[in-house]
Amino acid sequence: MSSNTLRLKFPMWQGGANPAYHFGSELLAWLAPATDGPVETVDVAFNHDDESANVVEDENGIKGRAQILKQTDHCRTLIDKHQPDSLVVLGGDCLVDLAPFAYLSEKYGDKLGVLWVDAHPDIMTAEQFNHSHATVLAALMGVGDSDLTGFVSTPVAASKVMYAGVNNESEYENNFLAERDMQVCRPDEIRDGSSAAKIEQWIKDQGIEVLAIHLDLDVLDASKFGPLLFNCPHVPASAFDGIAQGQLTIEEVLEVIGQATAHSRTVGMGIAEHLPWDALRLRNMMRKLPLLG
Repeated sequence: MSSNTLRLKFPMWQGGANPAYHFGSELLAWLAPATDGPVETVDVAFNHDDESANVVEDENGIKGRAQILKQTDHCRTLIDKHQPDSLVVLGGDCLVDLAPFAYLSEKYGDKLGVLWVDAHPDIMTAEQFNHSHATVLAALMGVGDSDLTGFVSTPVAASKVMYAGVNNESEYENNFLAERDMQVCRPDEIRDGSSAAKIEQWIKDQGIEVLAIHLDLDVLDASKFGPLLFNCPHVPASAFDGIAQGQLTIEEVLEVIGQATAHSRTVGMGIAEHLPWDALRLRNMMRKLPLLG
């Protein structure tokens, strides 16, 4: 990777109000290929000695508001320190891409397109949900809580966003997308290959030269990929009734990303929502074993 690419390890968990995202980010960073460029770690509050103490309270409509703002501000400070041409973000929950993508929007302006690979559109506001990881793209568009939109000096236009994998939106989400005429490549379009022409036309029509890609791993089918929220061993499957779940395979995700990158240069790559339940359980077991714990 180019030395002009800054890699950010950002184990934010407060946006999803789930401490397991912290370990998910740490493991993601360990799994990632080596880089010869700069690497920074965003300071994230986390109690390693007593993980049961990692809880967040609702603060005026957003869980863990103060911590989220502090961490996002530190993320932006690290980015400004390096002024990179491109960014890799290893999260953490989806809110990790707020400051990095806001920076890329400032740097590249109308040349930037955003490919949002996700089962969910992430365009809620605090009025709909107090977990801010579901609000990140709205904030990047300048919509929502002013504490979050305050990080975005150059909002991303709706026309510059292409969704891949979004399905079964709520009524609010569906209305948001329809009112702004936002483009979506549905799972069926990705599977049958028709997404390729759709993405190529989007890039051409919008004059997109560079691309920021957000990959929420929950776009993947939970029956074929284990480390996802929907496979949480601590709650019944019915806990996720009514919530859209991913329908893609790893190969299909790589295919749709390849369709976009064939016609543009990638300057942002964020990976989020990794929840390695079995690895987490094994780590916790090892802490209790003789001579280890």
